[in-house]
Amino acid sequence: MTDPSAASADADSSARDIELDTAALRVLAHPLRLNVLSLLRERGPSTASRIAGELGINPGAASYHLRRLAAGGLIVEEPGRGTGRERWWRSAHRQSIHDPAAASGAEREAGLGYTHAVALAAADRLRRSAQELPRIPGEWLDGITYSDFLLRLTPADVHRMRAEIFEVIERYRADGGESEGAVPVALQLQAFPVPGTARPPAGDE
Repeated sequence: MTDPSAASADADSSARDIELDTAALRVLAHPLRLNVLSLLRERGPSTASRIAGELGINPGAASYHLRRLAAGGLIVEEPGRGTGRERWWRSAHRQSIHDPAAASGAEREAGLGYTHAVALAAADRLRRSAQELPRIPGEWLDGITYSDFLLRLTPADVHRMRAEIFEVIERYRADGGESEGAVPVALQLQAFPVPGTARPPAGDE
């Protein structure tokens, strides 16, 4: 699983990916914190006041979440910018990676909180995208999609399909980004059992 923003739009940010450990998963178990990190990866370095304006939150809240992200090693200060009263921050990594299947113990428990936050952050991003829809240029309206499919699959089917889709995404990431008119595009991929249909057998809950 990757977080809502896989690719960085900042040429100076590191291209390294980070495998989230238990501590980092706990730092990111907050949808607003994920949105702050996503914004830095998409738009490049920014300040608490700029982030607050972009996300519609209090500057104090933006500063708090930036400090938490910095303490977790997920963002760093942008050298040579800002003053004592205005600090500039950038993402320390291109994307965050978490594989629930490989996690165990405390990391698996922390991963549940992270996964919950990822889902909430994705829902918030979708809401903000819908609000901007009336102002989207026509050439983009021909390509964007808000699709919903109902499939009957086993856990193994979902795992295989996810791997195939991720291969396509990696191909576009490697080939794209240099074309004229290219902008950061958020591709949301969600695959989950219809609520109420996949529950443990009686007695195992």
